[in-house]
Amino acid sequence: MLVPEESLDEVIAQASAVVSEMYPTLLDNDQYTAMVNKRHYQRMMDNLADADKRSIKTLTLNPADENFDNNPAQKVPPTLIINPEDDALCMTDEIFGPLLPIKTYKNFDETIRYINDRPRPLAAYYFGSNQAEERQFLSGTTSGGVSINDVMFHMLQKDLPFGGVGPSGMGAYHGPEGFRTLSHARAIYSQTMIDVLPIIGARPPFGNKFRKNITKILGSI
Repeated sequence: MLVPEESLDEVIAQASAVVSEMYPTLLDNDQYTAMVNKRHYQRMMDNLADADKRSIKTLTLNPADENFDNNPAQKVPPTLIINPEDDALCMTDEIFGPLLPIKTYKNFDETIRYINDRPRPLAAYYFGSNQAEERQFLSGTTSGGVSINDVMFHMLQKDLPFGGVGPSGMGAYHGPEGFRTLSHARAIYSQTMIDVLPIIGARPPFGNKFRKNITKILGSI
């Protein structure tokens, strides 16, 4: 997540407030999900251990201040990872867990360069009401899809194509795009019963007629 440098404290405060409102407790809250298995739980722990080793600031959003040390359910509290290096573990692989890296920027142009310097993402999101920034974001970056002021909703629209671009995938599904992607368009050509090649001199021996016609054809391409 890329946020203006001057808005970092506000973003952290809002994130903390939202988590507290939605999940007053985490460990015994059946509405707060856990990691699906030990391997994926360990991935989260490895990300956090890497951040700690690098002295990267992390903020655990734990409204009830619960102890997660004895945690057979494999729950991980929402955690913000502030300004991690680009080679940190949390920045080099998809997380699929409740960890959110946040990087700050001074100028909006930095965000466009940052996105474009990396593999094309499956989805990109813009939050804000600045229409000039929104247009710059849409025209200046490439991604599989975009949601404005929300996440993932472009994927849920049955009449919008969903798919990646480049490293994030090829093709799309949903709607007519999905039909074309998941179907095969078979080419069928039926030639006339008249042999047309001699008409343009396209059978050996080749002569001036062929050279004239092929020059005309190639010149129009």
